[in-house]
Amino acid sequence: MAMGRNISMTTNFILLGFSEHPELQVFLFVLFLGIYSMTLAWNLGLIVLIRMESCLHSPMYFFLGNLSFVDISYTSSIAPKMLCDFFKQQKTISFVGCAAQFFFFIVMGGTECCLLAAMAYDRYAAISNPLLYTALMSPTICLGMVITAYTGGLLTGLIQTSSIFQLHFCGPRVINHFFCDLPPLLVLSCSSTFLSQIVNFLVVCAVGGTSALVVLMSYGYIVAAVMKIHSTQGQMKAFNTCASHLTTVILFYGSGLFSYLNSSAGYSQDQDKVVSMFYGAVIPMLNPIIYSLRNKEIKDALKKLKDRKKQMSSLCLIVP
Repeated sequence: MAMGRNISMTTNFILLGFSEHPELQVFLFVLFLGIYSMTLAWNLGLIVLIRMESCLHSPMYFFLGNLSFVDISYTSSIAPKMLCDFFKQQKTISFVGCAAQFFFFIVMGGTECCLLAAMAYDRYAAISNPLLYTALMSPTICLGMVITAYTGGLLTGLIQTSSIFQLHFCGPRVINHFFCDLPPLLVLSCSSTFLSQIVNFLVVCAVGGTSALVVLMSYGYIVAAVMKIHSTQGQMKAFNTCASHLTTVILFYGSGLFSYLNSSAGYSQDQDKVVSMFYGAVIPMLNPIIYSLRNKEIKDALKKLKDRKKQMSSLCLIVP
């Protein structure tokens, strides 16, 4: 058994990526580079804006800043390697490199699940208990929730990575994917994957299921509280405060659930690549846009920042 593990650890995997479509290589490279660049620019911009503008120093934007950091880390765990592989004939990745990529991807995915649950609770506290909001969402509690989210993601990554990479991989070690994802890795194993699949299922239920339950319960209480508001305008205002978060939740959980159900039912590998690209690269790019388009506070903060820059430019012109 030790020899089998040593063979696995000294082995390189081959990532096929999108090599089955050679005529699309340049187009796909430009497309994914654009997506990754926008993800970095928009999420970093949102983090800087939240840090600079005191009007955004509230629990909601504290969580949003952490969500942007997680989205950057999430997509960065796969995008640089994928972009480099477009120019390589042999798209290899070492056993350790594959395990590291899988680990960081799972850690950030698990953390995002937990953060979305924390943000749902924040919206519940703001709408259902506005008088107790300051006490329910104190800086200490918010920090504790964020630390819990990162801890949950870390434990998820450790458990899933150890359960997958204790397997033995033999024969052609070709991963029909653009990164080391769970379904194609299980296909490559020449040892029994039953225990690993059970462990991964339990972890997904524990982290993803608990997070989803918190989200559902929070929105259940939110809907009940909003229905008690007599004015239609008041109801719309309350729902608008949740619209961005609810959109993000639907996109993230929807694509993740589709991918999980698809892989459980004997997935199409091409379809799985598209779904993985959506939740691994497109959603991290969309999140800051979703939160900025319908958010008056962020728009006001951007306007203040622009006005400040204009004032500074004017001063530079006046002062010799």
